[in-house]
Amino acid sequence: MKQFQYTIKDELGVHARPAGLLVKLAKQYASAITLEKNGKTCDMRKLMAVMGMGIRQGETVTVTAEGEDEAAAIEAVEKFLTENV
Repeated sequence: MKQFQYTIKDELGVHARPAGLLVKLAKQYASAITLEKNGKTCDMRKLMAVMGMGIRQGETVTVTAEGEDEAAAIEAVEKFLTENV
């Protein structure tokens, strides 16, 4: 299992466009990837679940990947968040 924390910098938070791109990215990996905020966890492959988290600017999320390609999945998600959100 690999994980990292990230603080959202985008003033709009995780809105529809980045959420959709995150889901698309997560679906490329065999590992189970979850997003956690304030004790709430969701499957990063489900758009409505990611949108339902209501992640705003300044909030910190924890991304966890578990599976055969977890290292690559974590690296890709971290890169995406750093560059886009």
